[in-house]
Amino acid sequence: MLYRLVTSALFAGFAAGLIAALLQLAFVQPHLLHAEMFESGALTHSVTAGSLTHGPAYEFDAMRDVLSVLFSALIYVGYGLMLVAGMAFASERGHVITARSGIIWGLAGFIAVHFAPAIGLPPELPGSSAADVGARQIWWFSTVGATALALWLIAFGRSMISWGVAAVLLAAPHIIGAPHPEKFHGGVPPELAGLFASNAMGVGMAAWVVLGLLAAHFWNQEEGI
Repeated sequence: MLYRLVTSALFAGFAAGLIAALLQLAFVQPHLLHAEMFESGALTHSVTAGSLTHGPAYEFDAMRDVLSVLFSALIYVGYGLMLVAGMAFASERGHVITARSGIIWGLAGFIAVHFAPAIGLPPELPGSSAADVGARQIWWFSTVGATALALWLIAFGRSMISWGVAAVLLAAPHIIGAPHPEKFHGGVPPELAGLFASNAMGVGMAAWVVLGLLAAHFWNQEEGI
């Protein structure tokens, strides 16, 4: 069981991480590099600051880009381990893991790790104002844990009590509220921040869908299905 779990997570996570890294290089990093020019003062936030859709020309940086790809692959291997562990737990209790259900597992992972926390703490560009990093980390981890547990109760709960608890868990982090700075400031245009956040979320969703699909595939392949 352990060998099957680890190999499924390794193959699925590494492949999904590579895809995520390529998508990030294409759709997220240009906005990040553009924002760094505002942060450094090379550009200023004004009507004549330049086009938001045409930032600095992309230049290949071997060290930066290779490390980004490897870091992304490692992160998604970790995500894969958690996802396959959940699949294994469900499979042991009679739930059949298919390609379709794998996509649903992936979307659930995206909701827990990316979407729910982004409601309070959207992806931020360099130079954006932010609250204390420790407070943000506590809120982020709490939101991920509460959302993951809530989705599990929704999927596998068998009573109204389970679903009621799930509803409370989903709402609680956002009722408490994410930590934010007392004042918003910074030199990065909000339009650029919006593009960055939306592209980052889109890449995250695509990567998690691929991760769920591949995790289900390799899990069944190891079983000989």
